[in-house]
Amino acid sequence: MDATPLTIIAEFTTTDENRTKFLEFCAYDAERSVADEAGCHAFDVLLPDGEPHTVILHEVYTDRAAFDTHLTTPHYKVFEGAVRDLGIQTVAVRFLATHRA
Repeated sequence: MDATPLTIIAEFTTTDENRTKFLEFCAYDAERSVADEAGCHAFDVLLPDGEPHTVILHEVYTDRAAFDTHLTTPHYKVFEGAVRDLGIQTVAVRFLATHRA
């Protein structure tokens, strides 16, 4: 998919023990992505009501190349390490195009 813009929806499952720490890493990645990456236009950390162990990341990039660049950044590497080290479960990562009529 060569979507322009490209929206990413990533869903993770946490536990009571790792949720707070994981949210800190999510906030750091979101803040740095928007501040440091010209191709990152939005990065929201979402918490669904009534699902205390679910964390959803909503990210918008110029295109797939911008997202691929994101995956090489130092702040993403910190986030990636946190997912691994905290034992966070990745439920799904979806790549979405925006439909325009």
